[in-house]
Amino acid sequence: MKKTIVYAVLALLILPSFKNVSRSAGYSNQIKAAAKDTLVPGKGYSEVNGIRMYYEIYGQGKPLVLIHGGGSTIQTTFGRIIPMLAKHRRIIAVELQAHGRTGDREKDLSFEQDADDIATLLQHLNIDKADFFGFSNGGTTAMQIAIRHPEIVDKIVLGSALCKRNGVPAQFWDFMKQATLANMPEQLKEAYIKVTPNPKGLQIMHDKDVKRMVNFKDIPDEQIESIKASTLIIIGDQDLIKPEHAIEMHRQIAGSELAIIPGVHGEYIGEITTLKSVSKEAVFVIPMIESFLDKSKTKE
Repeated sequence: MKKTIVYAVLALLILPSFKNVSRSAGYSNQIKAAAKDTLVPGKGYSEVNGIRMYYEIYGQGKPLVLIHGGGSTIQTTFGRIIPMLAKHRRIIAVELQAHGRTGDREKDLSFEQDADDIATLLQHLNIDKADFFGFSNGGTTAMQIAIRHPEIVDKIVLGSALCKRNGVPAQFWDFMKQATLANMPEQLKEAYIKVTPNPKGLQIMHDKDVKRMVNFKDIPDEQIESIKASTLIIIGDQDLIKPEHAIEMHRQIAGSELAIIPGVHGEYIGEITTLKSVSKEAVFVIPMIESFLDKSKTKE
């Protein structure tokens, strides 16, 4: 039987109109406390498949690769939880094509290319095998890594990952068709300009992200079912991703585990657009993720 971790009663999914929610000072203090024990990151660039790819390395131990969401940087997606994860792991956090400090190529974005870029980067870093934690678009990329490069994958954590168009409400696709830089979250725009002060690059990243989502195609069932890596699927109970979609992924990936956490898209890891949240989910979600990654691999 597949194992399911349920942390909230499933309710009707309400599309959260892509706005911010609030966060508490207590949660912030716990993150700051964890940061005191985190090593100063190693930073670098690597020539990867025609682009100059940026990465950061924290901590020591078994490698865990962090893959950010669309329109994001390392810090906007994972900045709040890297100090916690790096206490027990060697964290390799990457920025993908056209995002943050990583260069671009004369080619549209694709989850398959992102997966290939990360696999090549790990070769350059002499990492033969790793665990992967991808959030949102990064979760879809993590799935492609498990599909296309299974030999480098031990375990994967899929945070709010999408693999089928019906995995989000129909309104999402209408929203993406009309998306403009003006309605991109200010926190993400500010974060990009902070690390790459190039407004033209910001527009290019936005347009390429939007085009990828407008043209999103379902990952075939046989590819999803081919994933052999131990897998933990996480969504929020008010996530953009439908609970039904996460449950179906759970059924298709043999031996996978599923966690449904109170909150909106990314709130469970303190993603930057949820920084005002009154919740403290990451305080128990990160230990849950670490427990999953540390336990012996079992397939049923």
